[in-house]
Amino acid sequence: MSLTLFAHPFSSFCWKVQIALDADGTPYAYRNVDPSEPGNMDELKRLWPLGKFPLMVDDGEVFAETSCIIEHLQAHHPGPNRWIPDGAEGRRVRFLDRFFDLHVQGNMQPSVNHAIWPDGEGLAAARGIAALRTAYDWLETNLPDGEWAVGDTFTLADCAAAPALFYADWVEPIGGDRPRLAAYRARLLAHPAVQQSVERARPYRHYFPLGAPDRD
Repeated sequence: MSLTLFAHPFSSFCWKVQIALDADGTPYAYRNVDPSEPGNMDELKRLWPLGKFPLMVDDGEVFAETSCIIEHLQAHHPGPNRWIPDGAEGRRVRFLDRFFDLHVQGNMQPSVNHAIWPDGEGLAAARGIAALRTAYDWLETNLPDGEWAVGDTFTLADCAAAPALFYADWVEPIGGDRPRLAAYRARLLAHPAVQQSVERARPYRHYFPLGAPDRD
């Protein structure tokens, strides 16, 4: 098998790559970097000294960073999904990919960090929540009428959105006053490839430092 993914089942950024692989039905070896699987994290650090995951190895060549990994998959291991379309649609996909990574996940993360490493009065966490609400409101207004982030085609933007919105809703609920965004999150969680990541992560929910809610 040429593809090996070093990942953790509970990691949102690992989900992003897993969703693309699983949606395409691309075969790959999964190397779980959880401490319960000794040796995998050491091997990842040998390949990528920064020690960040996910990390993809394709016949000995190492690929880091989620969007770059998925772009490599589209170019060299294409499946039924076209993750980054051409032209204006592709540019919108790339924009929303960054939006979900930076403005949803990025603004959620300070609350998680504060729960693990309390930092004074939690000002960074509070600012993150305020910015996350702004991101929610922007999405509520700007999501299209189609099924997915850029219309009717499941793309890289949706691979980024699924884990971002899954965990962000645990930190700051989307709520009933954002029905378009809530419905989009529900559609993402119903996607078979997303469900695979949800189920793979379920045994690790005790890792969530804010207390994982008893819901998806």
